[in-house]
Amino acid sequence: MKKFSDRYEAGKVLADQLKTYTKNPYVIVLALPRGGVPVAFEIATALSVPLDIFVVRKLGVPGHEELAMGAIATGGVTIFNNDIIKKLNISNSEINNIIKLEQQELMRRESVYRGKKPFPELKDKIIILVDDGIATGATMRAAIRALRQQHLRRLILAVPVAAFSTCAEMENLVDEVVCPLRPHDFYAVGAWYDEFSQTTDEEVSQLLNQ
Repeated sequence: MKKFSDRYEAGKVLADQLKTYTKNPYVIVLALPRGGVPVAFEIATALSVPLDIFVVRKLGVPGHEELAMGAIATGGVTIFNNDIIKKLNISNSEINNIIKLEQQELMRRESVYRGKKPFPELKDKIIILVDDGIATGATMRAAIRALRQQHLRRLILAVPVAAFSTCAEMENLVDEVVCPLRPHDFYAVGAWYDEFSQTTDEEVSQLLNQ
């Protein structure tokens, strides 16, 4: 399977597969920051539709932050991975502390990226939800659950790469999945890009302002 050179190239590949939505007045592209923003920028630009962000924060297991025990999203949505919480015997007070910290970071990102700009009205809209790839899926599931409460016309998930099994699972949660790379041996999102450096807050703000 061919890798993407970077997030921008991945966005162009996705835009090509989403051409039917060009200039559709109901479409909004929503990116998960930070890595999803460069990908989404290329899609929104190619389709001539608005771009915005949807902030989701992973709730990492104490001491193993990369392992998600849940996630929180814009709009006050919280989801938990109860299997992990039970298995690792994580206490309610630990969970609440992490939620509090991530809530602060979520609000910080909202204000840094969006500034005073209000969150768009999503009712009856066609949402193209974008990230640079899906690893565990916890973040994406939180985003989908939060967006489902907004009475959308249609929810499309667009990601350059995700494990074959993850794509199959996501197809049950959204109306359409656009994912060109679906490896059985996935490893990590970054393994499918030649260049995968951290996207900065500055880059996100710059792309949103454009």
